[in-house]
Amino acid sequence: MKEIVKKVVLVGHFGVGKTSLVKRFVHQKFSEKYLTTIGVKIDKKIIDLNGTMVKIMLWDIAGESASTKIPKKYLSGSNGIIYVFDLSREETYKNLQSDLFEMNRSMVESPCIVLANKCDLIDENQLNDIRATVHGDFYVTSAKTGENVEECFYHLAKEMM
Repeated sequence: MKEIVKKVVLVGHFGVGKTSLVKRFVHQKFSEKYLTTIGVKIDKKIIDLNGTMVKIMLWDIAGESASTKIPKKYLSGSNGIIYVFDLSREETYKNLQSDLFEMNRSMVESPCIVLANKCDLIDENQLNDIRATVHGDFYVTSAKTGENVEECFYHLAKEMM
């Protein structure tokens, strides 16, 4: 069976749930403990996409308050980007478009998906208000409950093929 390796970089502000999303996707686990990622943490998961084994190398980058602080070496050679923001903290998405613009200047060819994480902390009205203010598409996820996590990673894997 054919195996393909794809590098995926998770970026976003600190505390948005990047590490928790990786843990949920790779190990089907969630922890309430907050552990700060220092530098980069690399994990992997092999998935079957229509008979092709795809080894996804997940680069969980330390959170930054601005995308311009992400070391270019982490983005280099990546096949996809997952930008994560926290639905319960406006400061993590108020500059979403400029953050994405800065990243896309480095990653012209790589697909990028945006995850709006921690949907378990807000209600439907709050989500609708955020949808009205945030321009662009995003997937609503919860690393805690697992809502939409698998689907988003599989969607990105298909986009990278």
